[in-house]
Amino acid sequence: MTLNCRGTLVDLTTPKVMAIVNATPDSFFEQSRVKSIDQFKKKIDQMITEGADIIDIGAYSSRPNAEHISEEQELNRLLPLIDFIRTYFPDVLVSVDTYRAEVAKEVLERGVHMINDISGGQLDEQLLRVVARYRVPYILMHMIGTPQTMMKNTTYDHLSSDLIHYFTTNISKAKQAGIIDIIIDPGFGFSKTLEQNYQLLNQVEQLNALDAPMLIGVSRKSMIYKALDITPNEALNGTTALHMIALSKGAQLLRVHDVKPAVECIKLYQLLKNS
Repeated sequence: MTLNCRGTLVDLTTPKVMAIVNATPDSFFEQSRVKSIDQFKKKIDQMITEGADIIDIGAYSSRPNAEHISEEQELNRLLPLIDFIRTYFPDVLVSVDTYRAEVAKEVLERGVHMINDISGGQLDEQLLRVVARYRVPYILMHMIGTPQTMMKNTTYDHLSSDLIHYFTTNISKAKQAGIIDIIIDPGFGFSKTLEQNYQLLNQVEQLNALDAPMLIGVSRKSMIYKALDITPNEALNGTTALHMIALSKGAQLLRVHDVKPAVECIKLYQLLKNS
């Protein structure tokens, strides 16, 4: 499988690392946040040096009960970072984490290569058309409700079957809108209890039947630190353990806070797979 990122082809034969940068004051992992251009530059330099394939920038916190902000606030946080990275790191592939069509349009006009949508197209009906117009890959995540309400929506008839139905329906909508490259994200931590997160990870290979690249985002999440009774700062070891399981079940992109450990995990997985 390959992704066409505005003319740059990304070969997913070897899984890729998407590095998280948060232009937010309230994201759950403090070390992912940037508060200035200088901080941003240092973080991007480090991530590229360590082997990140894609930089994913978000300016709207999607943690449970996150504060709602306006489109203007989101763009005010995003645009200086987008302009900086496109000027000083022009060869770096950039994804933006947003569910809003107007925000997506503004960042795509500035050369962003991918849109990462936590809502799966459910919260802004214009978003799919915008992504299709710019012919960039689209990450379609599973969530029910909004970041403010999602943890009230954790009832399923059968978790993996319900996700397959959700993705089948929304992949069809994305394709009908004209989107070509669609990546699915099971949405660990979104509309799922701690127990459901592990049930989903245990069965996540069933999503390979959708014939779409799969992104896994478990990095330092509460499914790790609450299960181990630790803090997000202490959750790297658990993250790496779950990354290896996700790779063995078909993950082709890992969305991470810590690039070097993820790159090493993929290298060891590839040696194991090819041995």
